[in-house]
Amino acid sequence: MADLAQHDARGRGEQARKSSAPSPDPCIMVIFGAGGDLTKRLVMPALYNLANTGLVPECLAIIGADIADRDTKAWTKSLHDMLEEFVKDPNSEEQLSKVDEDVWSSLADRMTYVQGDFTDDGFYKSLKSTIESAEKKHGTSGNRLFYLAVADRFFGTIIEKLGKAGLVEEDDDGPWRRVVIEKPFGHDLDSAKALNEQVHAVLEERQIYRIDHFLGKETVQNIMAFRFANGIFEPIWNRHWVDHVQITVAETVGVEQRGKFYEPTGALRDMVPNHLFQLLAMTAMEPPSGFRPEAIRDKKFELFSAIETIDPDHAVRGQYDAGKVAGEKARAYRKEKDVAEDSATETYVALRLAIDNWRWAGVPFFLRTGKHMPERLTEIAVRFRRAPLNTFHGTPLDSMPANWLVLRIQPEEGISLQFEVKRPGQVVALEPVKMDFRYADWFAPEPNVGYETLLYDVMIGDQTLFQRADMVEETWRAVGDVLDAWKSAPDDFPNYVSGSAGPEAADRLIGEGAPWRVWREVALPEDKDRPSKEAP
Repeated sequence: MADLAQHDARGRGEQARKSSAPSPDPCIMVIFGAGGDLTKRLVMPALYNLANTGLVPECLAIIGADIADRDTKAWTKSLHDMLEEFVKDPNSEEQLSKVDEDVWSSLADRMTYVQGDFTDDGFYKSLKSTIESAEKKHGTSGNRLFYLAVADRFFGTIIEKLGKAGLVEEDDDGPWRRVVIEKPFGHDLDSAKALNEQVHAVLEERQIYRIDHFLGKETVQNIMAFRFANGIFEPIWNRHWVDHVQITVAETVGVEQRGKFYEPTGALRDMVPNHLFQLLAMTAMEPPSGFRPEAIRDKKFELFSAIETIDPDHAVRGQYDAGKVAGEKARAYRKEKDVAEDSATETYVALRLAIDNWRWAGVPFFLRTGKHMPERLTEIAVRFRRAPLNTFHGTPLDSMPANWLVLRIQPEEGISLQFEVKRPGQVVALEPVKMDFRYADWFAPEPNVGYETLLYDVMIGDQTLFQRADMVEETWRAVGDVLDAWKSAPDDFPNYVSGSAGPEAADRLIGEGAPWRVWREVALPEDKDRPSKEAP
């Protein structure tokens, strides 16, 4: 009966999702960086998945722009080849069983490739002509979506030249013009402010979509529904009941072929002001007045504003040495391609931060992210305060573990609650058990790379999941002192072995003054069923 109920729930959920989703407006989508890895691995697979579920406009045209000299046929073939790679790779997030050639052909028929230099005014004249021709051919009603899948140094230049060419002008009653900007949006507070000023000279804030693919994941979007739609959790979601919160984004991969990008960036800039702070906002924000985009974004901004500027003494950085990850040999970061032999770039960061507001005063939030970790894992773990023990002195209950509520983002999306029960037998002893919800048990799995919802939201004009200028600046403000402090002599790198959970200093950070606080194991959900190593 349970299996039948789950099957029925899956069917109802799928039917409701398709019937309630409004159709996007006709539009033309211009992808800058059309030949890059981001377009091949994320943007185009997401468009394919949307097309496969009928959630792209009927009147859609796609223009790919890049510096490489190729034609449309070669470009579309390279994208199709990547989709085929997803089919062959059992570990791919895409989860494709096959490529529907009819769906792909329908997309490919709407695609055009243009070659040019993004810094050249002449290119934009050519692009404007291509856009106008495609608009007439495909009936896109003048709506334009520009996706900047390029290095961040091009963001300001492209937007300025789009404005100069008259490609993003927008009237209140006319066609819409929207620009999607990838991270990193700046490298510190000053550069973020400068970029915002440069962009705002051309675009209104309503036209700007600063994208973070973490927010496209179902479990991340579900955090607000979990918190605000269930009366049993919201009353205890505060300083009176929560001991601390851990947010972990662990990766098994190293820097791979991204040395040129990663060397001047590092783990903090790459992950914290965007990915981890977005998870933090969903977890700690106040209830919005409604699910309108600005109501939600206002509450996120309030949360970011309440984060105390992080003390450098509450930050730990690390860099991986050689070791083993998933049984395979892994080389040190300093041996990676395009990485300096004496590199001071961190591949791991752990932070302790405080939120200065009524709900969270006194509750520490611990954030960590790193490469070459034991498992690929993203989770938000809320540890509740321990029950009073006066009643149980002299019994085995003295070592009673904590209650945990864990929201798993990847790789296995779900929610689990750990609590104590009496172990069978004549002795009063407790055993931690879990109640688990897994998305895969209740909902039919769908191919998803995290960009589907975000691209769809851009097309319908919903900015809920996108950062606003003031939010970006507040996140950089929060980590500014740490970035400044780390400009000086680095720690003794490398300081953690590939395949380990990070440097020892991170353990001291979380346990300082509170020995019962220890990092959760970086392990997949099935591995966490073993007894916890947590201190009593």
